[in-house]
Amino acid sequence: MFDTGNTGFMLVATSLVMLMTPGLAFFYGGLVGRRNVLSIMIQSFVSMGVTTIIWWAFGFSLCFSGGEGGIIGNLDMAFLRGITAATPFGDGHIPMFVFFAYQMMFAIITPALITGAFSNRVRFGAYLLFLVAWLVLVYFPFVHMIWGGGLLAKWGVLDFAGGICVHNIAGMAALASVLFVGRRHVADAVPHSIPLVALGTGLLWFGWYGFNAGSELKVDAITGLAFLNTDIAASFAGPTWLLLAWIMERKPKFLGFLTGAVAGLATITPCAGYVSPTSAALIGILSGAICYLAVSLKNRMKWDDALDVWGVHGVGGMIGIIFLGLLGSTAVNSAGANGLIYGGGDFFVKQLVTVIVSSVYAFVFTYVMLWVINKVTPVRTTEVEERELDESLHGESAYEQL
Repeated sequence: MFDTGNTGFMLVATSLVMLMTPGLAFFYGGLVGRRNVLSIMIQSFVSMGVTTIIWWAFGFSLCFSGGEGGIIGNLDMAFLRGITAATPFGDGHIPMFVFFAYQMMFAIITPALITGAFSNRVRFGAYLLFLVAWLVLVYFPFVHMIWGGGLLAKWGVLDFAGGICVHNIAGMAALASVLFVGRRHVADAVPHSIPLVALGTGLLWFGWYGFNAGSELKVDAITGLAFLNTDIAASFAGPTWLLLAWIMERKPKFLGFLTGAVAGLATITPCAGYVSPTSAALIGILSGAICYLAVSLKNRMKWDDALDVWGVHGVGGMIGIIFLGLLGSTAVNSAGANGLIYGGGDFFVKQLVTVIVSSVYAFVFTYVMLWVINKVTPVRTTEVEERELDESLHGESAYEQL
């Protein structure tokens, strides 16, 4: 009944996307101080458990059941009701269970991205409330509107693998979180382990092939295009950031290359299956430069986005959607749309409006959400807790204290 090749490929892609969340934990863990490693890493890992429960209970149904042309779905498939191992997804090439698992991995990593912005400053209990509320009020509606046949999909908005649904809304939520919780009492002077950051980047880059190529949901020419564009964008963005850092900071910094590569991966995500490899190279160069400038702006504005989530993921996702509106081509993918340079002015406007709406929505809902949670339980850590976060919050340490 099912296509074994497509099903096998999607299981591999699902596994790759799952690997990205531990990769993110290593990436973030290396960037913070050695006394705060576990507190940032547990926030990524705990999403793997909590989000899975929510996704099984009602999240998948709200995203992909009913609600055609609307903002949110219904509960017809809550607790996987009515779905068996023989239930097909879409055109019947893969089981619904496989699609369920693949999309679940996206739901797991998206809120985890936000945690890098408020590292060292949020209590674990408040984070758990935030994780659940943010999924329900921000992530699920946008997934439904774009990938679940909702309002934005009906309008003609495109997002191949998560420029809006993942990176832009997570980045804007990160900025709202930073402005709500304020600056750290004790800022980490330098990353405690750049090798850990490199390990995390490698896992993220590797997993991103499943993230982007897997979003075609089958094996065909567009799958190969998305895979290639993913690597090209990252490979151009990393050296671009490295070069800018070399010019501006007088040193070719390894951390700059790693951050730039992730910016390129985030930016190509919405475009991966809709643009040519040449466009992907251009997007990589521009993403490395623009995201570098965004992080520089953040520093000048003294926003304490500890791990540059807004500058890399928020801005990367934002400009990726805009680049799709500029460079998308039906000659590349007939299921896509022509961007502005190919005569698709209407499509460009739709992408631009969606970026603005999603950014405002994610920012406002996140800020209000944190305000409400703070009425229930304190969100912000104390200065004493911040100095020894792993021990004070979790009673554990990543390393033997010197």
